[in-house]
Amino acid sequence: MSCFIADGLSMVQAEAQHSMTTNVDLRVKGSQALSESTELREADMQEQVGHNRQDRSRCKTASVLGLTLGMLASMALSVQAKTHDIQMTAVETDIVIDGGGEKYAAWTFNGQFPGPVVRVTEGDTINFTLTNPATNKNPHAMDFHAAEIDFLKNYRAVNAGESISFTFVAKKPGLFFYHCGAPPMIQHVARGMFGAIIVDPKDAKVWPKADREYVLVQSEYYKNPNDVQAMFDRKYDGIMFNGGIFKYHPFVTGGGKLDAKPGERVRIYFVNAGPNEFSSFHPIGEIWDNVYESGNPANNLKGVQTYVVGPGSAATFDVVVESAGAYPLVTHSLTGALRGAIAVLLAGPDAKPAPLMPMVPWELPASKTETTPPPGH
Repeated sequence: MSCFIADGLSMVQAEAQHSMTTNVDLRVKGSQALSESTELREADMQEQVGHNRQDRSRCKTASVLGLTLGMLASMALSVQAKTHDIQMTAVETDIVIDGGGEKYAAWTFNGQFPGPVVRVTEGDTINFTLTNPATNKNPHAMDFHAAEIDFLKNYRAVNAGESISFTFVAKKPGLFFYHCGAPPMIQHVARGMFGAIIVDPKDAKVWPKADREYVLVQSEYYKNPNDVQAMFDRKYDGIMFNGGIFKYHPFVTGGGKLDAKPGERVRIYFVNAGPNEFSSFHPIGEIWDNVYESGNPANNLKGVQTYVVGPGSAATFDVVVESAGAYPLVTHSLTGALRGAIAVLLAGPDAKPAPLMPMVPWELPASKTETTPPPGH
């Protein structure tokens, strides 16, 4: 019995010893597996950390690159924008207004009627100064329709012997009117204190490229420049283009023309100075291919026969003349056209380049007796 028990104990001890050995082996293997698993997790974490660092580095690089490109683009835009110092002088002087040599007691900017064309690009800055010389008898001012600035501060009248300066940014592309705003404004405009400012779009591709360009400014002619009541009553004596009666009518004494070649895209920058009458602008023998209200390329009408431009407003007109010939550009308000507002566009193969406002000022040729004195003199 004792031997049985002893043998049983021996068997239990042997089994226990085997179990302990097995458990130790399992613990060792488990420890090894845990160690290997930990090492794998650490390796994975290190790899993930590496990837995160790479991602952050790439994001940082992309951010810096984007910021750099943005700054370069901004710098490019600022480089493209220019600053213009524009100076004008109010000049009270006599101006030739017809082919017969009749003169008009005009009030002008820089001695010409209309004033000089100002041309800038969208986004440009204009530093403007108006000088009213002490030799003048009247106060004068400047109002730019292309500017968005305080009226009371910048457009006030200055007396003779004074000047005024202001700055503005030409934010919107287009064709705009400028004029004197001194009271009575109707008289200052009627006597010639006006002009055009062209603000070209930053992107020249937003409209077709013109082959030839002209500026036409319509205004009313009042024979007595001191009769302000006649101006209020709309009792004008004629309608002028660029300060002249039939200035661009080659069949009228002393008249000239606007030149073009067949097939050219001719762009007319048209301003109505008024001070009162509307213009119904029409090309006889043609159709406007494009009309841009206020000269803005975004305001594009196509295939227009006649377009109305009110006082103080403007529009840009494109016409492609298909064949040689004469094409009168008129206001279809016929009482105005037949009293001076006709400009003949003459298309021919020999058309020469021309300035934006031909014949401004209108300088008539001297008479033969003046240019060829008698013998012995």
